[in-house]
Amino acid sequence: MKTTYVYLLSMLFLTTACLQTKSKDNEESGAGNKFQEKFRPQVHFTPQKHWMNDPNGMVYYKGEYHLFYQHYPEKSVWGPMHWGHAISTDLVHWEHMPIAIYPDSLGYIFSGSAVADHNNTSGLGTKENPPLVAFFTYHDMKAEKEGRFTEIESQAIAYSLDKGRTWTKYKGNPVVKNPGIRDFRDPKVIWHNDSKQWIMSIASGQVIKFYSSPNCLDWTYLSEFGEGRGEHGGVWECPDLFPLQVKGSNETKWVLIVNINPGGPAGGSATQYFVGDFNGKEFISAQSKTQWMDYGKDNYAGVTWSNAPESRRILIGWMNNWEYAGEKPCIEWSGAATFPRELGLVKELDTYLLTSEPVKEIEKLYGEKVEFINQDIKGIMTISDRIPFAKSPVDIRLRFDIADKTKMGFPSKYGITLKNSRGEYITVGYDNVDSFFYVDRTNAVGEVFSEKFALTHIVPFIANGNYADWRIVVDKTSLEFFAADNKVVITDLYYPTEDFDIIEIFAENGQIRLGEASITELKSIWK
Repeated sequence: MKTTYVYLLSMLFLTTACLQTKSKDNEESGAGNKFQEKFRPQVHFTPQKHWMNDPNGMVYYKGEYHLFYQHYPEKSVWGPMHWGHAISTDLVHWEHMPIAIYPDSLGYIFSGSAVADHNNTSGLGTKENPPLVAFFTYHDMKAEKEGRFTEIESQAIAYSLDKGRTWTKYKGNPVVKNPGIRDFRDPKVIWHNDSKQWIMSIASGQVIKFYSSPNCLDWTYLSEFGEGRGEHGGVWECPDLFPLQVKGSNETKWVLIVNINPGGPAGGSATQYFVGDFNGKEFISAQSKTQWMDYGKDNYAGVTWSNAPESRRILIGWMNNWEYAGEKPCIEWSGAATFPRELGLVKELDTYLLTSEPVKEIEKLYGEKVEFINQDIKGIMTISDRIPFAKSPVDIRLRFDIADKTKMGFPSKYGITLKNSRGEYITVGYDNVDSFFYVDRTNAVGEVFSEKFALTHIVPFIANGNYADWRIVVDKTSLEFFAADNKVVITDLYYPTEDFDIIEIFAENGQIRLGEASITELKSIWK
């Protein structure tokens, strides 16, 4: 989302270089075709033009999923933050809407959340027409430049009485003043039914502070969580607090999502989570080990939709990393969202683990499908010559037979590689010797733009059982890898000179059986 003042200022000077790259890309890719520019994702949400980072204000209301996002509408680099806006009825096809909230004399409009105030507790609507209420952080750049660091950030609200089409800022802003700290932002608000009050989680330096309110307007400090817990390599941002039922049981636990920048397992931005209990005042967790939602480089600031139907817990993140967000190849737009993911919770021994998988609505994008059964892989097997749509975004499912993984002849590594004719490639694999999943993108860019990009990202994991089920959602410049019953997730970007259109399955130093596999075409959300 945000980062240090020095870094933010440095990003503003990238404009000239970005615009030069944009012009070149447009000429080479025929960007006159809407949403068909070079590197433009085809199954992931992107803004129409210019800069996007954190998803904000996600709320479901009267059949519509609202997605707001950090947006600078003037250039394809970070700048004065607005709330961009889009609406979907199915989580995959999006209608771009006018900018929802503009900066003003109190500051830029930083990240936050939105709720449907069904009972009009705020009094901002009526019983017949209750309001949508958005919570956001005012970031006062004047105070920052003048060194008045305890006055920079405060929490404010806006409301809508026309299903989110237009927004009015509350005259009494800010509703939560700064308690005297430098970083105080990203309010995530939920209704806590047991205590009959609204709960606000705010990222406050390197802890999360909780506040309560009966009406969305008047807030009382409750408690904080995070001292000595989890990772503290950078500032904490974009919290989210919600309950989840543990799979296969009647037990319900509370999950606290905390984004951090830097300090992630792959370097830079990432998302950690804690599992525990919330009593209306305090979040309490016995968790001692840091748990990561995603081990890749490019899933940050993810939070969930409020009021989602069927009590679904659906998350979307910013598919980028602050280590190079302002340096990657710029075109008419900059920034994308991850594919929406449905979250779950499982218990293994005494540990609660979050699971993530693409929402079922992805099937609305399905086109042709090619399947493989019982293929013995030794060395490299190219399968793209049997797939007429290999160049398109695809949903890949693989089932490897690993029952004999300890026997002689089982490969030291196995997996899948996406590549092009120029020798650029990205590999998703499992190392059976040292027991870890990995994504290797060291050769997945056509032009080096950051020394922190071309790396291999790993997840230590002992793969047991008879089968290893993998799923990979592939777009023009990204892959999202789900494995180990959706407990392992790696999200990574790439920028090859040409689209990857060659798909290979491999096994090194041995043989493995690919019991089942399917590659399904994904139709563009923009056509």
